[in-house]
Amino acid sequence: MKTKLSDCLRPLLLGAALLASTAQAQFQSLDRVVAIVDNDVIMYSQLDQRLREVEQTIDKRGGQLPPQDVLQQQVLERLIVENLQLQIGERSGIRITDEELNQAMASIAQRNRLSLEQFREALVRDGLSYDQAREQIRREMVISRVRQRRVAERIQVTDQEVQNFLASDLGQMHLSEEYRLANILISVPDAASPDQVRAAAQKTAELYDSLRAGADFAQAALSNSAGDNALEGGEIGWRKAAQLPPAFVEMLRSLNPGDVAQPVRMPSGFMIVKLLDKRGGDTQVRDEVHVRHILIKPNEVRSEAETRRLVERLHERIVAGEDFATLAKSFSEDPGSALNGGDMNWVDPNILVPEFREVMAKTPSGRLSEPFKSPYGWHVLEVLGRRATDSSEQYREQQAMNALRNRKYDEELQTWLRQIRDEAYVEIKL
Repeated sequence: MKTKLSDCLRPLLLGAALLASTAQAQFQSLDRVVAIVDNDVIMYSQLDQRLREVEQTIDKRGGQLPPQDVLQQQVLERLIVENLQLQIGERSGIRITDEELNQAMASIAQRNRLSLEQFREALVRDGLSYDQAREQIRREMVISRVRQRRVAERIQVTDQEVQNFLASDLGQMHLSEEYRLANILISVPDAASPDQVRAAAQKTAELYDSLRAGADFAQAALSNSAGDNALEGGEIGWRKAAQLPPAFVEMLRSLNPGDVAQPVRMPSGFMIVKLLDKRGGDTQVRDEVHVRHILIKPNEVRSEAETRRLVERLHERIVAGEDFATLAKSFSEDPGSALNGGDMNWVDPNILVPEFREVMAKTPSGRLSEPFKSPYGWHVLEVLGRRATDSSEQYREQQAMNALRNRKYDEELQTWLRQIRDEAYVEIKL
């Protein structure tokens, strides 16, 4: 009996099909659900990709990886909180347009001094495709907008708080210094028992002792911190003193870069802070001059020479003892200052024409200048005083408002993140 070739091949084909089915089942089983988060899920592939990104980041910093189970738990918790925020963004109708995303990608490339094509190549070298990077940036932009909406609306700063801040030592410090910090948060549940609080305090004390003995802070943060910045080695970047909880301010004044502050009890747990660096603040300090002047302009009936002689006579009368303000009201042709006796109040020299600025700079306080010419005409000026000021009062108040809002934002953000995590349905299947 003859056997068809196809019949001989059929068992092989069936075996291949079964093998393919088995391989496919194995592949599918790898990309399994690792967490159910409200109405969404987190897949193993997402966790694995983020783990590899974090490991690369730690490796580039020269840090030591914590145990795999500890790192995996940190990353999964980060993904859960991110997922909750993305779901809030979806329900709130927050959308990132392609144009906004393109601008963000171009901006990132520019900040790294790369062309868009060079940026693409750099991403590939780091094991990340351009599309993956776009999606990651889109997620971060959505999360940022969710936080601005949900957290910012919970923050209120009163006029009295602004005035109290400006009058305080803390307000002065805000205008002078800022700090680059890292922190470790040992969390305590909202309704913690005394035993839980004692256990957290003991863990914090032991961790603090090890840090004082030379343990690596970034490594300790990776392994122990419950803060949102744990995967960055606890680093939170530069902060003005006014943005920090008052409990830290006194300690920071006495610390040097590299020092670790004693643990502080916070509403969310115990916090250890390390001072990485500090620098002088951009205080907007500028020189201002209190000046008054008399301006006489040439016109159709008064020549340049006659104008100069008039200013010289006015100068002589002032030197002889006549009142500057009275003469300015009678003769000055500057509509902005004549009615005020020539008083221009406190001015920033940089807004004045060079001729006026140069004469003003050479004239001592309380002295009268010689007559001089500018594009506006002939002047005589008197310097009433000089001062260094950080800004106008309005600017100072706005700076204070921003600082207080930023400080409250950082505190409120952690509270809000913990709240949405506690209220969410989360089932971990890892």
